[in-house]
Amino acid sequence: MAITSAIVLYVVIWFLTFFIALPIRVQTQGDLNKVVPGTHAGAPEHHHLKKKAIITTMIAAVLWLIITGIILSGWISISDLGWQK
Repeated sequence: MAITSAIVLYVVIWFLTFFIALPIRVQTQGDLNKVVPGTHAGAPEHHHLKKKAIITTMIAAVLWLIITGIILSGWISISDLGWQK
């Protein structure tokens, strides 16, 4: 695996993990009964983005190490996926 492939794999894992973490523990304006005029009640009031980004970075690093280890060890290869004729 080239360094570029490793970086792309990490970025993809990071964004997938971040998109999963985004809706967790979000407090909306509607939940707090503080709807600002002109905004939707579902707009976040407290989103905790910094905390979610840090947690996402740690989780993505662990997942990246596991997936990279599997790829580099050859435990699962392209031929195992059955895509070749």
